[in-house]
Amino acid sequence: MPGPADAPRNLCVLRLSAIGDVCHVLPVVRTMQDAWPGVRCTWIIGKLEHKLLGHLPDVEFVVFDKRAGRAAYAELRRRMTGRRYDALLHMQLAIRASLAAALVPATTRIGFDRARARELQWLFTNRRIEPRRREHVLDGLFGFAECLGLRRRSMRWDIPLPEAALEYARNVIPEGRPTLVISPCSSHVLRNWSAEGYAAVADHASRRHGLQVLICGGPSPLERETGARIEQLAREPVVNLVGRDTLLQLLATLERAVALVSPDSGPVHMATTVGTPVVGLYAATNPERSGPYYSRPWCVDRYDAAARAFRGRPAAEIPWTTKIEHPGVMDLIRPEDVVERLDALMAAGAPRTPTR
Repeated sequence: MPGPADAPRNLCVLRLSAIGDVCHVLPVVRTMQDAWPGVRCTWIIGKLEHKLLGHLPDVEFVVFDKRAGRAAYAELRRRMTGRRYDALLHMQLAIRASLAAALVPATTRIGFDRARARELQWLFTNRRIEPRRREHVLDGLFGFAECLGLRRRSMRWDIPLPEAALEYARNVIPEGRPTLVISPCSSHVLRNWSAEGYAAVADHASRRHGLQVLICGGPSPLERETGARIEQLAREPVVNLVGRDTLLQLLATLERAVALVSPDSGPVHMATTVGTPVVGLYAATNPERSGPYYSRPWCVDRYDAAARAFRGRPAAEIPWTTKIEHPGVMDLIRPEDVVERLDALMAAGAPRTPTR
């Protein structure tokens, strides 16, 4: 590990989105803070993601609202005036993120290795992380800490939860009421499973394991419609909270839950930050690359079947980052597949995972 003389004084992290990815970045930030006490860390982050992490007391956040267009770049230029960072960790591949990175004054500008630096990211950096293949997104992001000489990881998140969020969670999951949370929708529609499947899993969780079932999600029409449809189809009572909570209230709720069932989505990774195991539903994407970091053994993995059905080749023969987002791909997952993983998780005692 680098000694005090090698310690940077200030660092800038650029990762705007999405919710799951900023959850992956946070332990990398914690690793640098633990290795270099007193290092000043600025994080350029998206507007929605700021709602989840913006209250962290030991990180300065600069919000970049991509919907603001040119005004977002003008505001970032203003915020960067007079600054100088020892290193910029440019962790996002989109060209708009690279244009934002160009406004950050930094001596060392670290990006992905050439093979992974899509959308010309390599033009905006002067140093690259070590090339690697077929690894989880979180492991890939730790390449930035390793590029700065840090090999020991701090797998902690430590997202403080305000009392209002904790009170909300206590109300929806009272003490002594074991609860399963179902978050049925991803922001990518073709990653979503059927309401009929979720209703069947909810009924099984209630009857077999005595779990209260909460349906959670955002306020979009699709999420409201899906939540209402699950509630209608379920034969056992469920509590429909879709559109009723904030990100921090959802995080507090996940912390109190026994487990989460969800497709590839932000809440999968939010649950990981608070130690809650996840039964992830994966066919359109590869759980070994983007699944819940500690809960991949509990995931329903139909990615290889999807590759064979929609690409004509096994998963091992297609590019690691391939998304198989085709109509019908999630139909490869059957209710009995999800029930089997949930039963296995419960039989193991629904073990919580490390968060610090």
